[in-house]
Amino acid sequence: MSARPQPARPAPLSAAEIQARLSHSAFIRFLDLQVVSADAGREEVVMRMPMRPELERGPGSGQFHGGPIAAFIDTVGDYVLAMLLGGGVPTVNFRVDFLRPAVSAALVGTGRLRRAGRTVGVVDVDVHDAEGRLVAVGRACYTTTPDLHAAAPGASPGPASGASPAAPPGVNPR
Repeated sequence: MSARPQPARPAPLSAAEIQARLSHSAFIRFLDLQVVSADAGREEVVMRMPMRPELERGPGSGQFHGGPIAAFIDTVGDYVLAMLLGGGVPTVNFRVDFLRPAVSAALVGTGRLRRAGRTVGVVDVDVHDAEGRLVAVGRACYTTTPDLHAAAPGASPGPASGASPAAPPGVNPR
C-alpha cells in the first residue's frame, strides 16, 4: 500500500504579509491589531492589541471587554495556521479562559501551533497585559482543508468561467 502524496505547502507568510492580510477585514482594522512577529520555524505568531475606549468593559475603566479579547485570540490563532498554510482558515471551535481583569494599555497575544492535521489544526493562544501578566488563554480549532484556504483574498472561490462550483456527489446544487 503506497502513501497518499501530500500537497505541496506554500512558503510561510511573513509578518508583513500577515499584517497586510489583517487589513482586509474591517473588524480586524477596528481592533487595530499589529503583528509583532511571525516565526514559521517556531510555529508562532505574536500580535498586539492596543486599548481604546470602544474596547472597554465600562466607560473609563481601562479594562478590556471579554469580546475583543476573544476575537483577538481567534485572530491570532487563525494566523498561526494561515502563516504556515498560506491563507486564512475557518474557525471550527474555540474557548477562552479569562484569568484576571485585563487593565492595560495593550494586550499581547502569542499563538503557538499544537497540531496541524490534514483536516483540523489546533492552536493555543496566551494573552498577556503590558506588564507581562497572563490575563487569558485560549485554544482554537480550525479547518485546514486546502481547498477552503487556497484562494487569494478577494478571489472568487469558483471556477474562472463564473460557473458554480461542482456540488458533492448526490447533491443537487440548485
